Amino acid sequence: MNKTILKEWVDAARPRTLPLSLSSALMGSFMALSFRQFSWSVFILALLTTVLLQILANLANDYGDALSGVDNKERIGPKRGLQRGAISLHAMKNAIFVTIILSVISGIWLILEGLHYRLSFTTLIYLLVGLGAILAAIKYTVGRNPYGYVGWGDFFVFIFFGPVGVAGTYYLHTNAWDTLVCLPSISLGLFSVAVLNINNMRDLYTDASWGKKTIPVLLGPQKAKIYHLFILLFAEVAFFIYVYFRQTSILQWLTLLNIPWFALHLIRVFQIKSQQALDPELKKVSMGTIITVLLYGIGSLWVI
Repeated sequence: MNKTILKEWVDAARPRTLPLSLSSALMGSFMALSFRQFSWSVFILALLTTVLLQILANLANDYGDALSGVDNKERIGPKRGLQRGAISLHAMKNAIFVTIILSVISGIWLILEGLHYRLSFTTLIYLLVGLGAILAAIKYTVGRNPYGYVGWGDFFVFIFFGPVGVAGTYYLHTNAWDTLVCLPSISLGLFSVAVLNINNMRDLYTDASWGKKTIPVLLGPQKAKIYHLFILLFAEVAFFIYVYFRQTSILQWLTLLNIPWFALHLIRVFQIKSQQALDPELKKVSMGTIITVLLYGIGSLWVI
């Protein structure tokens, strides 16, 4: 494989989306760490599985959008390999299949490691959720009636980047449940939805012209901005409540230093008039999410 082809496949994996995808697994791990319950094997396998699922989602998204015609010359975001003809549909289909296999292997290993190789009802639930994550990654834009084209993208991103990613990782570390774990799960899920919402606001008119009914297409540009405001507001409130009731170190309040970052982002979003100008804001929400998780992680490390 020459350097040009390798670069095309690296671009298709969308490296800039991977740090955001890791945030949920990191958050669940930091929460377990703050209560002195942590497994290195679960941590590494959770990160690996998350990365593979995100790459699968990215490849499937390219494949589905190429088949539907949504990825065309009018699209505002980065031009993709399939879109430019640098990667064939057949090659992309094969890459998706290989990534599915790797995701299944990594996911099963993670579940067995976290549940100490015990076969139980919980193991079955995790296996079903893992299968659901793989199907969700593919069905976002692929197949008949992909859910990303009918306004359900936000819901599934929230579920898999929130409760599944955060609370699921926490349980594999601790084998215990805490109701308040739902709060940071909600927060991370909403931050991830905010990233998707910015992406969809940027592509609003292109998506609408091809019949892709994302939330911004359904709401319109101005109401989509208000929706964005409430997503981030509720994410911050959920995190505040969790830290208030479950702080194990005063340094965990550092997490709220993310507020100015997101406040400036929101001001910029409401000032923007063109869809193209929204593209840099996508990276800002991703970075803000990662910063939030790392700030909480610093406070968690202080406990150890």
